[in-house]
Formats: sequence, structure tokens, C-alpha cells
Amino acid sequence: MTHPDQLRDLLQAVAAGNLTPERALDKLKYLDYEPVADFAKVDHHRTLRTGFPEVIWGPGKTPPQIVQIMTAMQGRSPVVMATRIEPDVYDQVRSHLPDAVYFDMARICALLPPGDRTPSGAPLPDRTGTITLLSAGTADLAVAEEAAITAELSGFAVKRLWDVGVAGIHRLLGNQHYIQTAEVLIVVAGMEGALPSVVAGLADCPVIAVPTSIGYGASFGGIAPLLTMLNSCATGIGVVNIDNGFGAAILAGQILRTAARVQPSDAED
Repeated sequence: MTHPDQLRDLLQAVAAGNLTPERALDKLKYLDYEPVADFAKVDHHRTLRTGFPEVIWGPGKTPPQIVQIMTAMQGRSPVVMATRIEPDVYDQVRSHLPDAVYFDMARICALLPPGDRTPSGAPLPDRTGTITLLSAGTADLAVAEEAAITAELSGFAVKRLWDVGVAGIHRLLGNQHYIQTAEVLIVVAGMEGALPSVVAGLADCPVIAVPTSIGYGASFGGIAPLLTMLNSCATGIGVVNIDNGFGAAILAGQILRTAARVQPSDAED
């Protein structure tokens, strides 16, 4: 809900020449939110500030709350996305929002604009750049697909390289061309978490490491791969939290957005 008095004052200041349009845009970035009943405030202007719309965290919310928030966001955001949605929750959401789409491996529920789709079901890319994703093993795919679908719903093309862990390193080296030509890499691994270090030693772009909670008891639910990634001797690695495929995808998107923004224009070539 936009605050009418603040918006009117802002527009009058621009019309009177007391405020530049650029400064007015900066102020608008922090102006708009919409209360949803008594349990949420939807941040409609997050895209203006951060480049990506607000995303709904599913756990801890009831299906009716998720429905109400998604309804409030629909029409104000090109894609409405809710993460960590279990199948039974999606069934309840879809009973109220028949157009809701479910990406089962990623556990993402979304409302999508009409138009052509990628093979995964996401809209076709509309942003510059490709995010390349690697997963160490099949058991890491839920987290890897959360990253992949998040990246696609954020408008980026995605290249998937699954089951290329260090236990069979020839599988990784057989995809070395994709690693060496990537613009940004997300590497998802559990167990000892060695894959990001190996990949970073082959790549000339940023590597985002995602530890997963996959592993035997001494992996401590992902703590072991997290520490391995944090202690990597390879340079150019950033590490996100355990099982945080969503956060890795948004970070990769921000890297590509920033790179596109700082590239010299054709006139400067």
C-alpha cells in the first residue's frame, strides 16, 4: 500500500524542481509496502532496491497465510515464488490458486507470467548471463535444484552439471570446458565438501559454494562440508549457509547484474 501523502509530496517536489527525478526514485525504493491481514507486510519495492522481488519463506507459515501473501504479490511482481513448500502444502495452495506451479525437486511453488517456458517449466531468460551449477552427487539435487529453479525464476539462463563429485573426478574433468567458460559457478556438495575447491582451481570466475546436510554422522548435518569450504585454499570462493540453494542463486544473480552494470558501453570501446 503506497502512502498517498508521501507520494503526493514527492511528486510535487519533483514538479517544482526541488527534487531531481533520480533522487525521487531513490526515495521511492523505500516507500511501498502492503500489510497482509495482521501477520505480514509485503515489500513491493524490493526489486527497486535489490534487483529481485521479495520471496516467501514457506516453513512456519500456514497454507492460508501463503495464499494471502502470494495473492497480494500477484500482479505487482513478474514472478511470485515461495520456497521450501512441501507437496501437501502445495496441494492446499493450489486449491485456492489454480495457476500455481510446483517444482517438486526444488520444493518451490510459483505464480508465473504467461509465455513460453524452459524445459524445467520456468519462463524463458530475460536477463544477461548464465549461471552454471554443479552438484557433487544425486543426493545433493534437492538443494542444487532449489538454486537452479531460483536462478531461472529470477530471469537467468542455467547450465546444470549433476553428479560430478570428486569420488569420480573424471566426471568433473569431462566437463572442464563448461567450468572454464562459465560466468559464475554454484557448486553444491555434502560429505567432505571438497568439490568447490577443485572447481575453483579450474575456473576463472566467482565460485559460490553450497554445503549440504548430506553425509554420515561425522558430517554433523553439513558442518563438516561447511568448514571444508570455509577453509579452502582455492581463491575466489564464497560460501553460503548449509542447504541454502536459494541464497546461492540470488548471490550469483547479483554478481551477473553487477558485472553487466559496470561493463563499458559500446561508445567507450
